[in-house]
Order: sequence, then structure tokens, then C-alpha cells
Amino acid sequence: MLAYPYLCSVKLIIDIGNTVAKLVAFDGQKPVEEVKTQGDTLAALDVFVKRYKFQRGIVSTVRDLALAAKAQLEKLDFPMLYFTPDTSVPVKNRYRTPRTLGADRLAAVVGASTLQPGRDLLIIDAGTCITYDVIDAQGNYWGGNIAPGMHMRLTSLHEHTARLPLVSAEGVVPGMGYDTETAIRSGVLRGMKYEIEGYIRSMRMKYPSLVIFLTGGDKINFDARVKNIILADEYIVPRGLNRILDYNYE
Repeated sequence: MLAYPYLCSVKLIIDIGNTVAKLVAFDGQKPVEEVKTQGDTLAALDVFVKRYKFQRGIVSTVRDLALAAKAQLEKLDFPMLYFTPDTSVPVKNRYRTPRTLGADRLAAVVGASTLQPGRDLLIIDAGTCITYDVIDAQGNYWGGNIAPGMHMRLTSLHEHTARLPLVSAEGVVPGMGYDTETAIRSGVLRGMKYEIEGYIRSMRMKYPSLVIFLTGGDKINFDARVKNIILADEYIVPRGLNRILDYNYE
């Protein structure tokens, strides 16, 4: 039985990241269900596709598809669009090396501009890495920056020093650490917070009406003043892929 039997034209969005893959069912522009699975095997895909009557889909990946994942995709009985640097997108990509641009970054930009068209946007994706990407009100994507993510920072402090321990991101985060554990955790988490706030301040000087989107798996605790200018949306990348899929079928 279909999970949503009344949905007859559902689209499958597959976003394969560095660590996990997201399977999202979209009804028009609305996400109706998301499942996370292993990116190298897409183990949950077989069960997920039986829950809806998918008409078409799109797959995006930031790494090479594993053989097991390819095998899963080849089983599908509806057309899948593979998002590549040659795929048409509804924005003007001004990135100087488009073939080296992460698919998730471009999809996030498209997703944000779909929700806030005609606005200057800063998209911050806090995942394995933190990415900062800018698209202006005229639909020009100019690029952005890449920095280490939360767990990458915590791990590198342990692996690239002789005695610093591997510290969990969970726990107290004082203003100034009072032991080695809190010094590392506060240094990483508060450092990320100040870094992101610095990007926001800097970009708002160039784009006074800037709208900021925050997405990704890592949660950052911002001050109330900063929260007021941020739109949080966990579906920014899938929304962008969904828009790209529609754009290529229009």
C-alpha cells in the first residue's frame, strides 16, 4: 500500500552527501517524507520507492557513486535525472570552475532562491564542511567559501596533536573553557558561531537586505538578534534538486 495513495505524481529526490544519503518524496514543491540511508548502498531505497507512485526523480552526489548504489538506481522503473555540471539550472552560474563545484552547494542556492526569489541570499550549510554561498537578487550565483565542519574540527584537534583528547560536541559550552574538554568544545562551537556571525555581518555590508538561510546537520546556538535574520530550512538542498528536476522537464 502506498503511504500517500492520493499522490499520483510524486518525485524522488536523492541527495548523497559525504556521510549519508537523503531520500525525499516531493509532491509538487512540498516535501512529504524523508528517509536517511547509507550513501554507498542506498539500502533504504528499495523499501522507500514502494511507498509512492514515483513518476520521475533526480540524484545528486558529492562523491563517486559506489557500485551498490548504482545497482539500486538501475532497478528503478521510472526515469532518473543525474545532476551533473552539464545539467541546466534556473540560476546564472558565475563560478569560474563549474565542474569542481559541489552539487550540494549549487542545489542549495537554487533551493533558497526558489523560496526567496529576487532577493540577495547567503546560504550557510553546516555539515561535514561549512559552506557559505551567495546569490544576488538578479539570480547570479557568485560562489562562496568552504571551511571545516564541527566534527572535522573536533577530530583534527585530536589527530594532529600529541595529547588533546577527542571531545564530543555534546556538553556544556562555557564562555571560557575551565578544563581541557570544555576548552576544546567551546573553542570549536563558539569559534563556528563567531565565524558564521562574522560572515553575516560582512555580507550584509555589501547586501543590506541580505536574507540568510541556515541548513545542515550541525546545530549552532545563535544569539536572539542573529536568529531573527536567519531562515532555517533542512530541505534547502532537496528543494533545489526538486526545482532543477522540474526545470529540466519544463
